[in-house]
Amino acid sequence: MSELVTLLRALEFAAHKHRAQRRKGRDSDPYINHPISVAATIATVGRVTDIVTLTAAVLHDTVEDTRTTFEEIERDFGGEVREVVAELTDDKRLPKEERKRLQIVNAPDASRRAKLVKLADKIMNVSDITHDPPPDWPVARRREYFEWAKRVVDGCRGANTALERRFDKVVAEGLASLAGKA
Repeated sequence: MSELVTLLRALEFAAHKHRAQRRKGRDSDPYINHPISVAATIATVGRVTDIVTLTAAVLHDTVEDTRTTFEEIERDFGGEVREVVAELTDDKRLPKEERKRLQIVNAPDASRRAKLVKLADKIMNVSDITHDPPPDWPVARRREYFEWAKRVVDGCRGANTALERRFDKVVAEGLASLAGKA
């Protein structure tokens, strides 16, 4: 199967799995826009063409946020993609604060592929929170998210300079936008 077909199949799979989900922002964008943006950021900003990384980016939230299993990921997209998705999947059985703590702790030991997806995921989340925040998130919560995301990304540094620079830029913009709202 060609790499392009694999990526298109992953897009179709993720779109189906996330079909009823919306983002938390005021605009309630279709959820699928997020994994597409994560993969596009890796490819355009990070200049990454590795199909495993791009496929994992498209699928990175499917196990965590839908009824998708790791077995489905492996069956349809292979063991390498499954491994990256597994590295990126929070255990929803744990309390939210513990999941957030584990992201910080585990980031330095993640594979390069997982770090690339994590970087792009945080870029897109910070950008979304800056430009289309959830309506029930006060300034303090947004600022806390930015600070936490910085701690996660610090563990990913060295994976891709362009993605790291983009992250630093979007966080600086996000914090600046909050400065006048406090």
